[in-house]
Amino acid sequence: MDKRITLDMPIGGTKTAARPRFKLKNILGRDWRIAYLFVLPMVLLMAGLIFWPFISAILMSMTTFNFNTGDTVQVGLKNYQRLYTNSDYLLSLSNTINFTFWSLSIKFVTGMTIAMILHSKLPWRNLMSAIMLLPWIVPEIVTALAWKSIYDPLFGGLNPILQGAGIINKPLGWLSDSNLALGSVIAVNVWKGIPFFTLLLLAGLKAIDTELYESAEVDGANAVQRFRYITLPGMRYVILVVLLLSFISTFNQFGLIFLMTGGGPSGATRLYSILAYEKAIGSLQYGPGSAIALSVAPLMAFLIYLLSKYMRHDERAAGVGKKGGLGIGKFFGGLFSLVLDVFFWPFDMLNRGIEKLGLALRQRMTGSSHKPVFKPEGRERMGIGIRILILLPIMAFVLFPFYWVLITSFKTTTQISQRQSIFWPNPPTVSQYEQLIFNSPFLMWLGNSLLVAALSTIVSVAIAALAAYALTRLKFLGAGLLTTAILITYLLPGTLIFIPLYQTLSDLGLINSYGALLTTYPTFLVPFATWVLIGYFRSIPVELEEAAMIDGASRLYAFVRITLPLAAPALLSVALFAFTNAWNEFLFAFVFITSESLRTLPIGLQSMVVGDILPWGELMAASLLTAIPVAVLYMYAQRFLVGGLTVGAVKG
Repeated sequence: MDKRITLDMPIGGTKTAARPRFKLKNILGRDWRIAYLFVLPMVLLMAGLIFWPFISAILMSMTTFNFNTGDTVQVGLKNYQRLYTNSDYLLSLSNTINFTFWSLSIKFVTGMTIAMILHSKLPWRNLMSAIMLLPWIVPEIVTALAWKSIYDPLFGGLNPILQGAGIINKPLGWLSDSNLALGSVIAVNVWKGIPFFTLLLLAGLKAIDTELYESAEVDGANAVQRFRYITLPGMRYVILVVLLLSFISTFNQFGLIFLMTGGGPSGATRLYSILAYEKAIGSLQYGPGSAIALSVAPLMAFLIYLLSKYMRHDERAAGVGKKGGLGIGKFFGGLFSLVLDVFFWPFDMLNRGIEKLGLALRQRMTGSSHKPVFKPEGRERMGIGIRILILLPIMAFVLFPFYWVLITSFKTTTQISQRQSIFWPNPPTVSQYEQLIFNSPFLMWLGNSLLVAALSTIVSVAIAALAAYALTRLKFLGAGLLTTAILITYLLPGTLIFIPLYQTLSDLGLINSYGALLTTYPTFLVPFATWVLIGYFRSIPVELEEAAMIDGASRLYAFVRITLPLAAPALLSVALFAFTNAWNEFLFAFVFITSESLRTLPIGLQSMVVGDILPWGELMAASLLTAIPVAVLYMYAQRFLVGGLTVGAVKG
């Protein structure tokens, strides 16, 4: 009998070949049992608090509430149709586009300039890098209040500086003049966003091989050509990711503008997100409000699709046309290259003219066009001096709000109101801090923020670590789909789901409770943390875990005792960012919390402003105390921060 064939002998006597035993892992994947346990918390979070609210928002946007009968009426797409004849909506959309375009353009140019300077030889480079990071770690409420104080036409510091420099001849209402308000909030958004561009663009610059620059210089390429043909192509992936990420966050900005202007004056700074809030929460018109929020969903979907291709390194999409056709990626790449050539042509011509002028000057001063005017040490010192001169005004722009918050917090109310000693407290006093701590609920708000931020961070990082490990190490059905879903939720703006989340929490009885924040904060913390950890886990050699499992260790043991310790920098980074985002969060806390005893710091500080009465001294003291915990954390974890973030976010 052939031993390779197993025969069964049924009662009837007929011989049949045995069928191979069915194994569930052939369908669900080798590691499906433990993998599904690892990703279950993530799946429940995304299904219950992200995707279902998003679907609810779509359904809600097709309804309207009849205040006469108290019934909800189905209206189909009429809410969307009305938008394009609604002057408020069209103005808000125009404001959003202008705000996004100018903010993004200025942030990119400034961030690239700072990154290139910090990447070069520069004294005190680490100190300057730390200073440039400061606006990023400051809570949004602190940013809004600080700049609102600076812009104040009566008590602020900007008008006296500009009047002293002869730029203006009378105080201007930067946030109260409809012609100036949008530009003023754009400047604040730029101040807040510069560190994000600088950090990631600097990481991209460090990844470019310096030998490429040396070879190009030997071949006669000038500085503009080296930047155009080496720096930009070498950073194209990082640049696209940074621009798309920043576009999504800037386009959906809410808290900063709402805190500074509330959308005024006369709708001059009302973005679409603010209009959606006013309609849905302010006027209780959930259907039209959801329609406003979702009107930009197709644009967000397209951008998220593009970003997912780059963030997942999907080269197949870019190489569709390799066998004959051009391919959409190749077409847009060629078009973008042509635009760059046109853009850099005048700079290249200017650089050539400067080089010719330099040769003529060298010929006249030394008698030879090949003999340098300055020695190498002199040229290097001159280059450092020029870079510092470029960096100094940017650093002044970055540091002035911190200086203004500090000095204002140590002034008496009389000094502030009577404009005594504008740029220095004379004499300094701690009365504002005493008033804040002993005569306001500040310490209660501080405790609420610490509790919510700490618990949200612990829960979010734990869920993210389990899911990220499963997606990078385990084989199971649906891993690719889940990875895509995580990226989509990572990029999904909170402005698209806060309205249905409000109704969901109302149905669960969680509105105006810690549970509302502890339930919703992971919706934006977990996807980010997971995506960063996926990139970092991929950088850890899998052989270390395989060796441990060969020696008898379980998969869970390998995860806890080997992978997690090696991923400590990334875990610290994502925990730091999660804590910061939870500490700074404004939109969800503002919408879901109404009780003063449950307010977090951003909402508490916002409540101190009553109409036109702004206690600037207490507000600046509170702003300083609010920023200190996060600043201390960043100072402690700075050496882990860049490595953990860039390995995860850039390689992910």
